[in-house]
Amino acid sequence: MPGTRVITRIGALLCIASVFVTLPDVTGVHGASAAQQPVFPKRQLRAAWIATVTNIDWPSKTGLSIAAQKQEFIGLLETLQKMNFNAVVVQIKPTADAFYPSQYGPWSEYLTGVQGKDPGYNPLAFMLEEAHKRNFEFHAWFNPYRISMQDDMNRLAPDHPARKHKDWVIAYGGKLYYNPGEPAARDFIEQSVLEVVKNYDIDAVHMDDYFYPYPVDGQDFPDDATYKKYGAGKFANKADWRRDNVNRLVQELSQKIKHEKQYVKFGISPFGVWRNKSDDPTGSDTRAGTTNYDTLYADTRLWIKQGWLDYITPQIYWNIGFEVADYAKLVDWWNKEVQGSRTQLYTGQAAYKIGTDSPPDWKDPEEIPDQLRLNLRYKNVQGSMFFSMKDLQENRLKIRDKLAQELYKYPALIPTMPWIDKLPPTPVELVSARATEQGVELHWMDLSCNDATSFAIYRFEGNEKPGAADFANASNLLTLVRNQQGDISRTFVDKTAQHGKTYTYFVTALDRLHNESDPGKGRTVKLP
Repeated sequence: MPGTRVITRIGALLCIASVFVTLPDVTGVHGASAAQQPVFPKRQLRAAWIATVTNIDWPSKTGLSIAAQKQEFIGLLETLQKMNFNAVVVQIKPTADAFYPSQYGPWSEYLTGVQGKDPGYNPLAFMLEEAHKRNFEFHAWFNPYRISMQDDMNRLAPDHPARKHKDWVIAYGGKLYYNPGEPAARDFIEQSVLEVVKNYDIDAVHMDDYFYPYPVDGQDFPDDATYKKYGAGKFANKADWRRDNVNRLVQELSQKIKHEKQYVKFGISPFGVWRNKSDDPTGSDTRAGTTNYDTLYADTRLWIKQGWLDYITPQIYWNIGFEVADYAKLVDWWNKEVQGSRTQLYTGQAAYKIGTDSPPDWKDPEEIPDQLRLNLRYKNVQGSMFFSMKDLQENRLKIRDKLAQELYKYPALIPTMPWIDKLPPTPVELVSARATEQGVELHWMDLSCNDATSFAIYRFEGNEKPGAADFANASNLLTLVRNQQGDISRTFVDKTAQHGKTYTYFVTALDRLHNESDPGKGRTVKLP
């Protein structure tokens, strides 16, 4: 409920008062002068899409044992850890089915090979636990309208909701879809998302670019009867009515998610072009054959202006200099599009094109790195999502190495969202830092009533004072440690500390919206 966060904060403040802790000024943690600006951003979303439809990323194939499925997923997380990623976007409802027990759809066929067959465990619960254990945000990815990758209703599970509500279903382009114009279908879809929001500790609800389906040559989406029933008397044309259907879904989901759990983010990853300049003078300087507004009926501009989204991730899946849709021009356009809004901008990166002959040639190993460097020039671009995980795994053109050793060399905190919450947690007490045979062992204490979900550990060479320490420089951020609830005493061993050096350590607390506490008092240790 919306009041939960406030109540938690009040309780924390009462607890703080009882132990005579004063809330500090936190500007020293987050601010830095122009001369101190870090080469690497301290805050940056770094996410990978993990697609499950047709077993694109996980599981690698149907019918694997529970142990094999778990081992594969943990392997993906460990790969991302090595590259200093901090979020995963996992497709948990790819085709109106589910990777968890659901009353709104059968078990996914991409687990066992048979739609509706219980896999013997709860994959979503498992994935959440493993992601959070490694301090990843978990964005639950839903495909709202797609029912199946084929158009034969008889091939759906016997208890599939689409069989019970055939009047909601439209066959188009060899697939089945819930009709976006049916109000009852829209409510059903919204409730299927809220089921997860209510029952699981997800960090965000995520949708991609599949609203009205991509057009099939020579075929119009067959919703004339629905338009006549619901839209003909209210809208001048079918296109406006279709956009309104999608707008309603986005608005209602936004409101209902926040009503249930205010801290759960809502983000959408649309096609990379809103409208071409030839169709709207405020559109991008592109000549895309598909656009969100005119083809997919997704008015992303309205969603941003209305504040319905916490983040937007346009899929800018073209190279820098591509004449029809130039990555550089589109990043600049989207940066301006979110200016002054409360919607954060992340860019969708085409990892699947790396090293391929996709026109134009994507065999330049610096294409994606150059895109990420270009992103840093825009203050509103606050991170990236990569499609998809398997393409990072394959390490074509050494992309994994470039990310781990260069672009994502240091860890990064996820950007804050002050419109949801801007109150930092209470500072922790770094009790000790001592040299051991294994490295430098840190020990700190956290208040039992604090709402920290993780801790940031900073390391500076020499004897550093809090006022002089550059906390904005990501190179000083050693690591992030997940808060294991129930234990106020924490320990971490820095195994990378070098003999003969002197280090000063600080520990800060981060809440689930990544607000950061003051660093408090540091501890200095000299290694023998």
